[in-house]
Amino acid sequence: MIGHVGDTVACRVCGGVVEAFLDLGAQPISQRFRDPADGSPEVFFRLAVGQCGSCTMVQLCQEIPREEMFHEGYPFRSSGSRAMTGHFTAVAERFLETELTGPDPFVVEIGCNDGVMLRTIRRAGVRHLGFEPSGDVAEAARAAGVRVRGEFFEEATAARAAEAEGPADVVYAANTVCHIPYLDSVLRGVDALLAPGGVFVFEDPYLGDVLARTAFDQIYDEHFYLFSARSVRAAADRFGFELVDVERLPVHGGQVRYTLARAGARRPAAAVAELLEEERSRGLTDEAVLRGFATRTARVRDELVAMLTALRRDGSRVVGYAATAKSATLLNFCDIGPDLVPFICDTTPAKQGLVTPGKHIPVRPPGEFARPYPDYALLFAWNHAEEIMSKEREFRRAGGRWLMYVPRVHVV
Repeated sequence: MIGHVGDTVACRVCGGVVEAFLDLGAQPISQRFRDPADGSPEVFFRLAVGQCGSCTMVQLCQEIPREEMFHEGYPFRSSGSRAMTGHFTAVAERFLETELTGPDPFVVEIGCNDGVMLRTIRRAGVRHLGFEPSGDVAEAARAAGVRVRGEFFEEATAARAAEAEGPADVVYAANTVCHIPYLDSVLRGVDALLAPGGVFVFEDPYLGDVLARTAFDQIYDEHFYLFSARSVRAAADRFGFELVDVERLPVHGGQVRYTLARAGARRPAAAVAELLEEERSRGLTDEAVLRGFATRTARVRDELVAMLTALRRDGSRVVGYAATAKSATLLNFCDIGPDLVPFICDTTPAKQGLVTPGKHIPVRPPGEFARPYPDYALLFAWNHAEEIMSKEREFRRAGGRWLMYVPRVHVV
């Protein structure tokens, strides 16, 4: 079966040979939470990740149909986190101060979700358009006054938008471009839509941080690519763009914001050469580094299951906190079910009363967390640890402990 370590597939960017270096086993669709009474078969796929030997792009070995992941009932809301709402407000304000200062500026967002970034753009009176194929979250954006096309961004839809709206000064995406296997169509779409002096700005999880933190749960169906500066530069070059800036971001466990412009249109910032050199010196694309990541991933799995088993044996009560998409990878790879984690508390109403994909752990409202507090809370949303721990101070005062697995299994 394609996807086991050592298997090869064709690179979705350049057509080169991609060899799998990590196999996380059979996995469900990460955001397909189910009614506990639903006995219908679940969709599973082989979650394995590999690297292209030609362009170095790290990518999944099996592509999941986009309609399976991004559908009418898609439950994620970007504005659900106070920290991320602040982050996207700052992004909008930065664009308003820099790129959107002309006589009739226009910005397009790929995967605008509930419109958290574009709301600030709208309030400033700037022309904007969001692409969002997930129906419910697109409606939430429209309810906030954001202009949204309910379709996937690709070459054909971008060309239609360009014809109707004119060229964009900024095309922006956050936690979206890495979701799209057909990166060639996306870049051709940006080419059709972007003004001659415009920029394509996107931010996604950074391969360097995923490897350094052993954050293997950042690998799931929606994260088709794990970008590095080197692989993004290679992809940009193939489609007439140039990587002109990079910026490290602390959000979501470590991301990079990439800025692309038409080749020769802007002078690359020094940060590009600096990050490329850092990647070279770290051996970020070396086979030994990738194999080492796979070895550490297996160690985290074994240690976490051993700890949860010991806590259950000792009579300690453990519950999960935040039913994230990436928790599907952890739970299914580690074979953690309700016997070890009886339920998970989550603030998203659309997930409450359902069970998690694959392992069928019940998802309960956040009020259940304190009835009574557990001895330990397994934190799946570790990338929001500071915000969550600040909100849950009473849990710590009651003697509760946080169980973490990034970058290693430990108790806080």
